Amino acid sequence: MFEKLEKLQIITLAVILAVGIIAAAKIITGTFSKDTITVTGSAYQIVKSDSARLEFNITTSQKDRASAYNQAQKQLPVVIKYLEQKGISKDDIELSPSHGYYTYKKSPNGNITNEVENYNHFQPVIITSKDVDKIKDISIDIDKLIAQGIEINVIPPLYFYSQISDLKVKLLEDATVDAKERAAAMLKATNNRVGKIQSVRMGVFQITPADSTNVSDYGINDTTTIDKKVTSVANVVFRVK
Repeated sequence: MFEKLEKLQIITLAVILAVGIIAAAKIITGTFSKDTITVTGSAYQIVKSDSARLEFNITTSQKDRASAYNQAQKQLPVVIKYLEQKGISKDDIELSPSHGYYTYKKSPNGNITNEVENYNHFQPVIITSKDVDKIKDISIDIDKLIAQGIEINVIPPLYFYSQISDLKVKLLEDATVDAKERAAAMLKATNNRVGKIQSVRMGVFQITPADSTNVSDYGINDTTTIDKKVTSVANVVFRVK
């Protein structure tokens, strides 16, 4: 009986040792397979917009729709002449379909009636140019037409950079280089070196005003400023030597 018990203990011990060796082997393998470092690199460049768009409305208000429309048509040549004097070509001036709405008189107790008071007419004018500074100047100066009896409603100009696609490729490369340099600095203290790239994940691009530090999980695409800051982020996993 004691012999059987002794054999059983030996078998049990052997099984435990075997399981322990297998587990140890798995732990060692797992450690080496995860011998990597993950680093986030970034790069940015300041660029100047190379095209701009400005939209404004010539607004008129008359007792009826026809009168409001005719008044806008009389003012339109004055506006176009102003733009040409500012160096805008006729080819860069676009007229969008006009639109408007009626306002109605109110009764003595303040309720709106069905009697028309005025028709408010809007004639949109759009100008585009590669001279972004000129567009900015016009957006500020055009209100001077009010002195000539022309009501102008200006929408803030939009500024664009046409080479953004090529720039994104370059910045992604620069961000990856930056990630490698950061990884090397981190590993220097441990006498390790940066190995091959395991994976790269591109972050969202941030196109912000030049002096902005804002970021968004969905990315930012600023069109309100001439000078822009384009930032790229790359999350890189390196092997460790």
